[in-house]
Amino acid sequence: MSVTERLYWYSRLIRLDKPVGTLLLLWPTLGALWLAAGGVPDWKLLLIYSLGTLLMRSAGCAVNDYADRDFDKHVKRTAERPITSGKISGKEALAVAVALALISFALIIPLNTLTRQLSVFAVLIAASYPYFKRFFAIPQAYLGIAFGFGIPMAYASVQNMLPASAWLLLIANVFWAVAYDTEYAMVDRDDDLKIGIKTSAITFGRFDVLAVMLCYGISLGLITLVGLNNGLGKIFLFGIATAALCALYHYVLIKDRERMSCFAAFRHNNWLGAAIFAGIAFDYALK
Repeated sequence: MSVTERLYWYSRLIRLDKPVGTLLLLWPTLGALWLAAGGVPDWKLLLIYSLGTLLMRSAGCAVNDYADRDFDKHVKRTAERPITSGKISGKEALAVAVALALISFALIIPLNTLTRQLSVFAVLIAASYPYFKRFFAIPQAYLGIAFGFGIPMAYASVQNMLPASAWLLLIANVFWAVAYDTEYAMVDRDDDLKIGIKTSAITFGRFDVLAVMLCYGISLGLITLVGLNNGLGKIFLFGIATAALCALYHYVLIKDRERMSCFAAFRHNNWLGAAIFAGIAFDYALK
C-alpha cells in the first residue's frame, strides 16, 4: 500500500470525512467558553479547544474502531471500516490514537493545573467509552460525558474553577447525547440485537422516541437555566427556540423508526447545537 493510500485510510479511521461528530463536541465546548468568559473568550483558548476537539474526537474514533473490530463486520453500516476491512491493523489504529491524544495534551500544557488534571480524566473516559457497550444499558450517557468534557475544561481554563454552570451544562450534554445517539442507535438496532451490543435504542424499546424527546427537553431546559442565570436574554432564547424546533423536526424524522430518517435526525443535531451556540455568542455580542 502506498503512503497516499495509507493516509487515505487513516483519514477514514479518524472520520475526517464525517465532520458532524466533531461539531457535536465543538458546539457545547465553544458555548462553555463564551459563558465562562462572559462573551469574550481568549482567541488562544478558541484555537486550542477547536483543534483539541478535532484531535480527541479523531483519537476516540480510532479507539472505538479498535474496540469494535470484531463487532463491526456484523453491522451493515460499519462492515467496511478500515480495521474491519483489513486496510490497516489494530496496532496501527492504536498508534494513531495515542499520537493524536499526545498532540492534544501538548496543546493544553500552557494552561493551568486544573485544566491539565481534567484532561487526564477526559482521555480515560474517551478511551473507555467503547467498552461500555458491552455491559452498560445506556452507553450513550457515558458518551455524553466523553463528548461534553470540554465543558468543565473550558471553565477551568478561563476561571480556574468549576462553578455550578459547568456541571449543569455537562449534565445537559449527557441528555443531548442520549437523544442524538439513540437516533443513531436506532439505525443499527437490528444488527446490535444480533451481536449483543447494548444501546439506548434497545434499552428504551418501544419508548425510544418518547425517551429521545424527553432528553431533548431536559437538555434544552438546563441550558436555558444556565443562560438566564448568566444574564443572557432574547437572542439567546431565540437560539433555544430554534433548537427546540430542530428537536421537533427530529421527532418527525424518527417517529416511524425508518433507518435512514433516524440517521438524518442524528446528523441534523449539528444544527441544533449550532443554534444554541449562535444564541449564546450573538446575545453577548449585541449587549
